[in-house]
Amino acid sequence: MNKKLGVHPDVLKLGFVSFLTDVSSEMIFSVFAIFFTSIAGASSALLGLIEGFADFTASSLDYVAGWLSDKTGKRKVFALSGYGFSTVAKAILLIANSVVALSFFRIIERLGKSFRGPPRDAWLSAIAAQEIRGYSFGVHKAFDKAGAILGPLIAYGLLSWHGETASSFRTLFWVAFVPAVLAVFLLGMIKDPPAAERRRENIFAAWNTLSSGFKRYLIAAGIFSLAYFSFGFLLLRAKNTGFSVRDIVLLYALFNVSFVIGAPLIGKLGDMIGRTRIVALSYLIYLVMSLGFAFAATKWQIIALFIIYGIFYSIDEAQSKAFIADIEPERRATAIGVFNFVTGVIYLPASLIAGALWAVHPSIVFLLAAFLSLVAITALAFLRPAQQSQ
Repeated sequence: MNKKLGVHPDVLKLGFVSFLTDVSSEMIFSVFAIFFTSIAGASSALLGLIEGFADFTASSLDYVAGWLSDKTGKRKVFALSGYGFSTVAKAILLIANSVVALSFFRIIERLGKSFRGPPRDAWLSAIAAQEIRGYSFGVHKAFDKAGAILGPLIAYGLLSWHGETASSFRTLFWVAFVPAVLAVFLLGMIKDPPAAERRRENIFAAWNTLSSGFKRYLIAAGIFSLAYFSFGFLLLRAKNTGFSVRDIVLLYALFNVSFVIGAPLIGKLGDMIGRTRIVALSYLIYLVMSLGFAFAATKWQIIALFIIYGIFYSIDEAQSKAFIADIEPERRATAIGVFNFVTGVIYLPASLIAGALWAVHPSIVFLLAAFLSLVAITALAFLRPAQQSQ
């Protein structure tokens, strides 16, 4: 088998699908919080509510999708359905931009992400050898976030060219729709990996088959999820520090550059030192970053914090899934689905709390996140989820 970049060829193909999808999605999401509040006229409290529901819907179908994928042994059909649903949802932006329409788009589009995530990540873990699993996930996520660099840059160019008007955003939404369609077409051309069909377990009984190590990890991850408020609040924090909308788009691109550079390198580090330490490191970085956002007063501090956040996110997005693949080798899609569902459910109150505290003072949001990160680190050290699992 010919390998490029040291990984299975299908890792790169799936990475390019994610690249195109993120070009589309991040063109939209890099400006969504600002558009939603400044152009459409929504409040920061409503942003918190919608982002919380979006985070929840982004994981609401994960358990079902993961269970179905493990039960049938199929990955592609569920991943393709999820990507297709997200693409269709983006058509809402082409015909309406009211607060109600934007709210429905944000929530509905995330349902597609929810359905495609566990089957695709199980697909990746199946074609990635364990000794390079962290690196393989890192390479895939680097492709993913490379799209998240290009997307905001395209958004920046369009806004610079046409100005920050409602019609400019409508043009941006039309341009973003094209790579989303191309991603679905490309995924349809990738061969579905062979997989044995498993015993037809009831969806609720499937929980009982998951390992104790995974369930211990879920406790620590659940605690950390309470600190995991919407990224939109970081963009608002930058705006409050004096960044223009176009500059915020560039900040978002910088965050993704940090992610792309860090993901493969951190993946290799996780393969060498163990993913428990890498996950703990991500919690510690988030703690430091939250304290930084609580007290940052200058633009250069905000820029540095966005770079740090990119490093954190490269661990959280890729290495948590590789860690689950290690401790739950038999039912990876189900375990990833449970993980995404549980953490997504917790994201809802986390964003609602952040939205309410933001109205009091933004620094309170970040101080609470730092404290909860410390609790999560303590829980991870005490529970030792990888013990007797690797």
